[in-house]
Amino acid sequence: MPLTLTIDHDRKLIHVVAAGPVTLRDMEEHFDRLMVEGVLSYAKLFDAKDLVPVYSEQDMYMLGARLSAYAPLDNGPLAVVATKDDAILATERFFNISMSTRPAKIFSSEEKARAWLAESTGDAAPPP
Repeated sequence: MPLTLTIDHDRKLIHVVAAGPVTLRDMEEHFDRLMVEGVLSYAKLFDAKDLVPVYSEQDMYMLGARLSAYAPLDNGPLAVVATKDDAILATERFFNISMSTRPAKIFSSEEKARAWLAESTGDAAPPP
């Protein structure tokens, strides 16, 4: 599975690690799981350092349509750790097609991303 998901219900934090090629179908399954688990409102740390985005323009339109359905819902802040140009570009496109008003930001390190999430959620200390 290209996306590994860990849910910390106590901290209301989702940690996602992308490894290798990630397709539209992978992202759809990811969002389905967030909905089924009832954790869309949790803060999200998305490690995209090893992400290889695989999508077409049509895929982006499809993802945009799905994201528009989630926009009115309570979406927690999203911190993405990305260091490669293609992952950064894919993340920026994701931010642009999402109609969510939640805070979302790209970071070059997990430490900075965790600190920002802790600040965004009012958590006293960033999780390890």
